[in-house]
Amino acid sequence: MTESFAQLFEQSLASQRIRPGQILSGLVVDVGSDMVIVNVGLKSEAVIPVEQFKNERGEIEVQVGEMVEVALDSVEDGTGETRLSRDKAKRARTWTRLEDAFSKGEIVTGIITGRVKGGFTVEIEHVRAFLPGSLVDVRPVRDTAYLENKPLEFKVIKLDQKRNNVVVSRRAVVEQEFSAERSALMDNLQEGSVVRGSVKNLTDYGAFVDLGGIDGLLHITDMAWKRVKHPSEVVKVGDEVEVRILKFDRERSRVSLGLKQLGADPWESISRRYPPNTRVFGKVTNIADYGAFVEIEDGVEGLVHVSEMDWTNKNVNPAKIVQTGQEVEVMVLDCDEERRRISLGLKQCAANPWREFSENYNRGDKVSGQIKSITDFGIFIGLSGNIDGLVHLSDISWDIPGEEAVRSFQKGQTIEAMVLAIDPERERISLGIKQLAKDPFAGYIADNPKGSIVRGVVKEVDARGAIIDLGNGIEGQLRASELGRDRVEDA
Repeated sequence: MTESFAQLFEQSLASQRIRPGQILSGLVVDVGSDMVIVNVGLKSEAVIPVEQFKNERGEIEVQVGEMVEVALDSVEDGTGETRLSRDKAKRARTWTRLEDAFSKGEIVTGIITGRVKGGFTVEIEHVRAFLPGSLVDVRPVRDTAYLENKPLEFKVIKLDQKRNNVVVSRRAVVEQEFSAERSALMDNLQEGSVVRGSVKNLTDYGAFVDLGGIDGLLHITDMAWKRVKHPSEVVKVGDEVEVRILKFDRERSRVSLGLKQLGADPWESISRRYPPNTRVFGKVTNIADYGAFVEIEDGVEGLVHVSEMDWTNKNVNPAKIVQTGQEVEVMVLDCDEERRRISLGLKQCAANPWREFSENYNRGDKVSGQIKSITDFGIFIGLSGNIDGLVHLSDISWDIPGEEAVRSFQKGQTIEAMVLAIDPERERISLGIKQLAKDPFAGYIADNPKGSIVRGVVKEVDARGAIIDLGNGIEGQLRASELGRDRVEDA
């Protein structure tokens, strides 16, 4: 019977022009552990590696007596053997199906097998195709692990067999599948309604949620009332979430979603819960050059400005005062519910050195300290509590001009002064050096009451009278009306 079959084959092939690359039907004569013998009706049977007949699970998918398609490599080469290929026949048939699918716009099935520059490789029945990264889905996909190594549907968008070039698109299939669902879904979407969806993709600015035919953007600012640094802190790819539709643009097919809007707004009535001067504990969530943000309750952050961190140093480095995650006590300074801003103070929860000074010292008390700096308008003296007091130029000496008197002092010198005024609110302390000594004018008046006769040296004379130097830097004025006419004229 086998001989008659071979004869029939030879007769049928005799009228055909057999050439390499041609697809032939052959009879499986034998299946061994490492080879399969196939007879296509030529003078000799062909031996084909058994691996070419195995499926994806490694199972041999042919039996003796079955007809299979093979590609002719060569007819009775130098060794007298006919060379056939099962793989080439499969690829040839696949190319035929790909060409047909390409011309008709039909869908093919393949498996994403790996990454290459600009996209991915897709195996379609022993033919390798290229899937551009931009055509994986209707939205950018960073993590494609959930799509790899499983059958997916694609559309062939470019085909060149001579160059062995196949380009496919999964995005086209997704768009086609979702078109009907999207149309029905868009008819039912309403702003303010609550819907369920699956987190499809994460970006730095938010998460895309599949609502069942259309994707919506859950922006990072709408994930939680509190500060969110990255969307992965709130959701992960594959999570099923319930969200509220914030905005729906039907023409552009864009849906904005919110997660935090499902809960109560913690900023409502915030000013009643935290009136000014309220002390509260919170956690430092972020540090900037201009201050630190402190979360005082879930979803509510306030700013401790750099100027509210330390009583005496107005230009501190916030990172040297507090650390992220640290729990601190702060005072509410101002609460703007409409602008969602709370001003907090850190220094207000510590002792105010200016107020402490005002409680420990009175006007007229003596203090001592080192000269911190000398300026054009006075001397700054360091006091207890790490605060400074100012001796104005006019309060340095009774008889020497301030600009001249200040030259006798040096930075770092320890001196005494008298407290002249304390203003805790404005954080100012006025000191005086000359007040430590008796006022020479007051002493002179005490020693020479009204009516006393005194002696002095005429210093200046003009039409109004004379200036008399009475000694010790004290001058008196003698009016012209108190002098005799002849004396004034002589002068």
